[in-house]
Amino acid sequence: MKRFLFIVFLLPIMLLTACSPRSPVTLTVMTHDSFTASESLITAFEQANNVKVVFLKSGDAGAALNKAILTRDAPLADVFYGVDNTFLSRALDNGIYETYASPLLAKIPAGFQLDPHNRALPVDFGDICINYDKAYFAAHNLTVPASLEDLVKPEYEGLLVVENPATSSPGLSFLLATVAHFAETSYLDYWRTLRLNGVVVVDGWETAYYTNFSASSGHGSQPMVVSYNTSPAAEVIYASSPLTDAPTASVLGPDTCFRQIEFVGILKGTSHLDLAQKFVDFMLSQKFQEDIPLQMFMYPVNTDSSLPQEFTRYAQMAPQPASLDPTVIAANRDKWIADWTAAVLH
Repeated sequence: MKRFLFIVFLLPIMLLTACSPRSPVTLTVMTHDSFTASESLITAFEQANNVKVVFLKSGDAGAALNKAILTRDAPLADVFYGVDNTFLSRALDNGIYETYASPLLAKIPAGFQLDPHNRALPVDFGDICINYDKAYFAAHNLTVPASLEDLVKPEYEGLLVVENPATSSPGLSFLLATVAHFAETSYLDYWRTLRLNGVVVVDGWETAYYTNFSASSGHGSQPMVVSYNTSPAAEVIYASSPLTDAPTASVLGPDTCFRQIEFVGILKGTSHLDLAQKFVDFMLSQKFQEDIPLQMFMYPVNTDSSLPQEFTRYAQMAPQPASLDPTVIAANRDKWIADWTAAVLH
């Protein structure tokens, strides 16, 4: 009798437990500080997969990678987004990623797939270019430079601000563009000539763009700045009053821009491999890819994705961007920065 009563008492509890929704699993995604996505998209992924996504912002791409490498034996996250092609080889050489051939790679051009073993999968790309103040060049009846060589001409003396490659991702990209164009044997000679022509160097992009650049600050002394090819579109989108045209544009001559590609990968040691794979698929899906431009001002890599009108009207992709093999960058990056510092800042 007691056993019967116990079963009768226990049965409703068992049924209630079976019918209760499972508590969501937490999936941690490490990113660089510039990562952002529409909240509605993230919520939809969470609801579809009964998961809570936590984003662990970890500094710029280099700092975030350092953190991922230092903690690889006890990873802080399941997924890592934000390594770009300037740091890719370092990430791969340190073995932090699981292999995952997402079916959505079929939608991504081979030129973006820099890891043949599918440990780091491309998510977005953009060009680091020299942007210029249209009004300044028109007012001074000055021709816009068409090449890196043009920048050392006397008429452009003191008109360019760049970021220090030791402290800035855009600055590093522009340095790499000069290495790719002039080769390792002569890029420093170019920079010495650029220094003699009054190039201004600041620590970071925000100072360069919002303090020195005349088109953004309204009072800066340099009408040219190393920035993103999507900056002209951003100028229109964030303008305090509606604009019919972008006040800035990009110099798009051969090798004047450096193409940046950003990657996502599943960190080794994750206890949520299936969910991590689903999140990678989610980042490569058309919906997420079409969210990227107005969130992070980068271009989607999924060829099914459409671009917002502001991108098609005001942003221009470089027809011949500079590029370097990620393994060459990894082997020489620190030396190039040190040599640049000695040549330009000392």
